[in-house]
Amino acid sequence: MGSGRQSTQWCRVAAFVSIAMIGFAGCKPDSAIRSGAVVDNGVKSADSKTVAPGEAVTSGSIAGIVHFRGKAPERVKIDMSMDPVCSIAGGANLSEQYVIHGGGLANVYVYIKDGPQGAMSAPMPANESLVVLDQVGCRYVPHVIALMKGGTVEFRNSDGTMHNIHTMPSANPGVDVSQGAKGAPERRRFDTPEVMMPVRCNNHPWMNAFINVSATPFFAVSDSDGRFEISGLPAGTYTLAAVHEKLGEQTMKVTVAAKTQTAAEFAYSIK
Repeated sequence: MGSGRQSTQWCRVAAFVSIAMIGFAGCKPDSAIRSGAVVDNGVKSADSKTVAPGEAVTSGSIAGIVHFRGKAPERVKIDMSMDPVCSIAGGANLSEQYVIHGGGLANVYVYIKDGPQGAMSAPMPANESLVVLDQVGCRYVPHVIALMKGGTVEFRNSDGTMHNIHTMPSANPGVDVSQGAKGAPERRRFDTPEVMMPVRCNNHPWMNAFINVSATPFFAVSDSDGRFEISGLPAGTYTLAAVHEKLGEQTMKVTVAAKTQTAAEFAYSIK
């Protein structure tokens, strides 16, 4: 009798568990929802592309080149013999104030200085909050960097000698930290727009770089051929600015149309 009653109870428990499992299975999201889709509410579909700020289907872009007119200044070879590690591992080190190739001027910070309110208040894209400034061959690499306000710079030392990061800001808090040979990276956040903030190494006086902090996510640094591109811009008229560490700032008005790339060119010279 006892074993028959016990067997009946186990059957009832098994039946209850089966019903419960069916109920839970019915409450699970389907594969589309598990992959991040939101169905029938207009927020996101399983195969939709996440659109970053300013990159709507109607956005446009600005692309162009920064020219250098006239004879290019000679790049000066830097004597690094004060630090044997630099002189052995650094290779040829040339001054970076004027890096010109094929008439194009590198290391020029190009940014949106003014424009429609929607563009000027655009938030930072999630994947652009960190920028790296490394120390390689006893140089800062890259020579000029840019990030949006609220972003972070990670300072690295890839060299086998001690370096120092010493910023000289006009608006942001200063940074003055030393890093041992191949030491741990240091991160600092920059919250205030600023143009061409100098960076120096207290240990190696020839080392220099510049940090630019943009008010918007719309900026670029000209490459080795002087070319640049700023994308994701809402249609409208903008003040586009270009800044070189020695030759200063130039501005121009640029009108961007939807789904269109607008050309812009700057020209610098030494008078």
